[in-house]
Amino acid sequence: MTEIPEDHPRQESLLTRHRIEEGVEKGITSRQGLIAEGRGEAFDYLLGERTLPSADDAARAAAAHLLLADRPVLSVNGNVAALVPGEIVELAEAVEADIEVNLFNRTDERMRAIADHLREHGAESVKGLAADARIPGLDHERAKVDADGIHAADVVVVPLEDGDRAEALAEMGKTEIVIDLNPLSRSARSVAVPIVDNILRAVPNVTEHARDLRDADEAALERIVAEFDPKDALREAERAIRQGDLE
Repeated sequence: MTEIPEDHPRQESLLTRHRIEEGVEKGITSRQGLIAEGRGEAFDYLLGERTLPSADDAARAAAAHLLLADRPVLSVNGNVAALVPGEIVELAEAVEADIEVNLFNRTDERMRAIADHLREHGAESVKGLAADARIPGLDHERAKVDADGIHAADVVVVPLEDGDRAEALAEMGKTEIVIDLNPLSRSARSVAVPIVDNILRAVPNVTEHARDLRDADEAALERIVAEFDPKDALREAERAIRQGDLE
């Protein structure tokens, strides 16, 4: 990776781009992932490249959902694997969740490369390679899931999600947590907990909340879940984009 000075005004942005580029070179990220990253970066810029209070509330609600879950699963695509592999492993450990690779541009080589990459960052077990079940209503490769993974999950974290799969998982009765920088996307608008934040900030933030809430009783966790309003979170994010100070 090219050395980027710490005082460079766009250091974090440039580091993120390099991670995606390296992901492509390693066979982890698809070329379309480069486009998706650029689109997300534009929304983050409009949000002021910060975690909004509503996004922090969403991260806390997400942590509560995961701690209450019987079978939580974290879904990982190529961009997630390139950007936050270690952070995903830490979150999985904090909430005792499974990790499952799920790809739109799916090949056996990419699936194995991502699974190996996650193991290199500490994952003990990675699902997704069996693909012995399907999400009803989807015709593309993201329909392929593990029967004892996403298909059986009650709570699914789906970072950088495709809208159609988010809707299909909701139809299956899954509680979904989406990390999406676009508050107008189908993904963000069809799930229980939309976290409108950069994945680099959001995943560690959910982990931190999970650790803080680890000793909370079930009633306290259920209260956090009940008090969170996804529509309010989306409205605040959209307001920040439309009315933010970009000077």
